[in-house]
Amino acid sequence: MAAKSKNTIEELAELISSARVVLWDFDGPICRLFAGHSAEVVADDLVEWLMSRGLHGLVTDTERNTLDPHLVLRAVDRRHPGSDLVAELEERLTKEELRATSTAMPTAYADILIQTWRARGVRMAVTTNNSPRVVRAYLDDRDLTPCFAPHIYGRTQDLRHLKPDPHCLNRALRAMGAAPDAALMIGDSPTDLQAARTAGVPFLGYARNERKAKLLTEAGADCVVLSLRPLLEILRH
Repeated sequence: MAAKSKNTIEELAELISSARVVLWDFDGPICRLFAGHSAEVVADDLVEWLMSRGLHGLVTDTERNTLDPHLVLRAVDRRHPGSDLVAELEERLTKEELRATSTAMPTAYADILIQTWRARGVRMAVTTNNSPRVVRAYLDDRDLTPCFAPHIYGRTQDLRHLKPDPHCLNRALRAMGAAPDAALMIGDSPTDLQAARTAGVPFLGYARNERKAKLLTEAGADCVVLSLRPLLEILRH
């Protein structure tokens, strides 16, 4: 486990045991969505599509070079909020995400951790910037949908509500009748952390490598794990 030195297994156990509701980010904690279908290629394709329509000025060089499809989508929405162009671009991104589900790599221990939490009566939701259609397609394929349904809250056409806005977390909490301090958010990015803080939800960072762990700790995450295995071991004891 990678975390600030003040964290211990006991403190991690306390964080987990107090959660009656667990809010999962999707791409990262549950799977690597773009493990076999590069997010960078998807972002580049979105930019090329814009350029083919003569819309060169909608994405700056800096935004283009991030190679993050969500940032490309946000950039266009900032300039043309709620437009047909944004809706079409979002649908193109959703189709690419759906293609990616066939080669997505499950995060180690995620499936069994989800099933174990469910067996213990803990309710769960997915709160993500990915399309809810994509989340359902992945969960259906792995027989995990019953662990979450109907609580899958993803990207809507109102892109102002993407994390770090806490909109999807608040939707989940309201629908589940849960107080923020009775929930736990598992996320892998500073935007997840910011959304959880704004919603008043305790946060557990998951990082698949030290670089991502550093980003989370530098953003202020108090507890970051490099593997979900310690969570599973805690639940099994």
